[in-house]
Amino acid sequence: VQLQASGGGLVQAGGSLGLSCEASGNIFSIHDMGWYRQAPGKQRELVALLTSGGNTDYADAVKGRFTISRDTTKNTVYLQMNRLKPVDTANYSCNAHVYRSSRWFAYWGQGTLVTVSS
Repeated sequence: VQLQASGGGLVQAGGSLGLSCEASGNIFSIHDMGWYRQAPGKQRELVALLTSGGNTDYADAVKGRFTISRDTTKNTVYLQMNRLKPVDTANYSCNAHVYRSSRWFAYWGQGTLVTVSS
């Protein structure tokens, strides 16, 4: 599985940005896809998760502001980020979990920087 992320950039507080993550390869083995972020000096954290069954999960800090969705025809997962705050500034990475041969595998796309100015 290969993941290609795009989007991100610089936005003022209160603004919106969208991220995209296109999956290719053995996509039928994907169990879930999600977005993680890592701010400078902090550990990486889960932002939003979308399972193959359509269930979603969000970090408390982004609930009500961020929305994860997918377009199965494009093998792409999106993260719409609204009402952005300076604390949302981080490097955002997309992730896919695959269950194959009785083992779990994690795949990562390249990070994309989101900077929210105050």
